[in-house]
Amino acid sequence: MLLRVRVALPDRPGSLGQVARTLGVSGADIVQVVVLERLGGRAVDDFTVVWPGGSGVERLRAGLAAMPGVRVDGIWRAIGSPVSSGVDAELLTQIAGKPDDGLSILVDTVPALVAADWAAVLLVPADWAVRRMDPAIVYASWRMPQPPELPEITPLRPRASTAADGTRFALVPFGKGGLVLAVARQADNQLPVATFHGTEVDRLAQLVRATSVMMGTRLDEEIANGELAHNQSCITAGNSDVTSRAQAELHDTLAGKSDSR
Repeated sequence: MLLRVRVALPDRPGSLGQVARTLGVSGADIVQVVVLERLGGRAVDDFTVVWPGGSGVERLRAGLAAMPGVRVDGIWRAIGSPVSSGVDAELLTQIAGKPDDGLSILVDTVPALVAADWAAVLLVPADWAVRRMDPAIVYASWRMPQPPELPEITPLRPRASTAADGTRFALVPFGKGGLVLAVARQADNQLPVATFHGTEVDRLAQLVRATSVMMGTRLDEEIANGELAHNQSCITAGNSDVTSRAQAELHDTLAGKSDSR
C-alpha cells in the first residue's frame, strides 16, 4: 500500500539521507519526498512510500523514533499515485475550460493533491449564529462518510482543524456567501494521521481563490442553490418537529381517555 510519512528532523547535512536509509531498512520503498518547512534549524518532510500490505507499521515507526532529533508527525494511507509538479496548473486549466463544473472538479481532485481521503464544499448560512444549523453540503467527493463528522467551520478563515472523531481537516473559505472547502484525512486506529501543514492550507487557499475567480457569477448561482436547499431542509425539519409534537399530543389525549374509561 501507499503511505505518506511525515517527519520533523534536524535541518543539517546528512539528516535526510539517514531518514531515507531508515525507511529503506524498515522495508519502505521511497517514491517521493516533499519538503514542507525549513525553519529554525528544523525541517518537516513528507515521504511517500510503498509499504508491504501485510506488514504492520510498528517497525517503521520504531526505526524513525530511534533516530536522534527525529519526530514522526504522521503515517497515513495515501490515495492514488504520488502527484508530480504542474498538477495545480492542470487542475485550474480544467476548471477554466469548464467553469460550470468548477466545484465538482475541485472537490474530486484536491484529495489526491494533499494525500487526503475526501473533500466537500460546504455552505455556512448567514444566520448560523442564531439557528446553529449544520452547514449545507453543496458538493462532496465519493469517499465522504454519511453523515460526516465535521469540526466547527467558523470562523471563516483558512486553517487546519480536527473533528471530534479525530479526522483532520483543512478549511478554506471562498470569500463569498459562507462557502467553504473542507478537505479531510480520516482518522485511523492504527495509523496516526497528520494534521494539515500550513503550506498545505496555503496551497488549497490559492486553488480556492483561483477557482472563485474563474467561476465568476456561476459561483453566486451555486451559493443561491445551496441556500435554497438549506432553507428547504430547515422547513422540512421544522415541519417534522411539529408533526412529532402533534402525534405526541394525540397519543397523550387518547391515553387519557383510555384511563378515564
